[in-house]
Amino acid sequence: MLSANPKETARLRLDEEQREIETGLERSQLREKFRLVKKEAVRPKDFRRAMLDLKPQIVHFSGHGEGEKGIAFEDEAGKTKLVDAEALAGLFKLFADSVECVILNACYSKVQAAAIARHIPYVIGMSQAIGDQAAIEFSVGFYDALGADRWSENRSSSSASVISLGSALKVIRAFSLVHRLCLKMGWMETR
Repeated sequence: MLSANPKETARLRLDEEQREIETGLERSQLREKFRLVKKEAVRPKDFRRAMLDLKPQIVHFSGHGEGEKGIAFEDEAGKTKLVDAEALAGLFKLFADSVECVILNACYSKVQAAAIARHIPYVIGMSQAIGDQAAIEFSVGFYDALGADRWSENRSSSSASVISLGSALKVIRAFSLVHRLCLKMGWMETR
């Protein structure tokens, strides 16, 4: 889990989001399948290094997004360093053999998600602004679903209805993505 909250941007509850994800994965029935590694105040080089060192299957970024301008990482002074869609897509292309899923839990990250999706099978980005609490609720729901040992369309629909994110997310599609991802990774079987 990568996060950045540059000094001059609105404060996000990234620590709360990390805690909630970690708690959910620890109590999940598939907890042995997960290793959560947290990198905070991420600069572009920290992101690249984490990809090289960890070779993750799932990459989760939480922070700020500015649409076409990019995702807000930090520079050496802790200020905003925007990384655009093509730069992110280029980086993920290098890791397409290991990364299965990318979550960009940042406002207006749909542009970056679309570019990354050229190389990675499962990508989630936000089409508009998303409030801090809604972003946390999305993450909790996503990882709770990913850590569950069973899945059905009824469960995904009811789980999704608990999260009222409006048009910022297509929550049902996101939970359907979780289902397909679990199947692909061999974490569950169809019934």
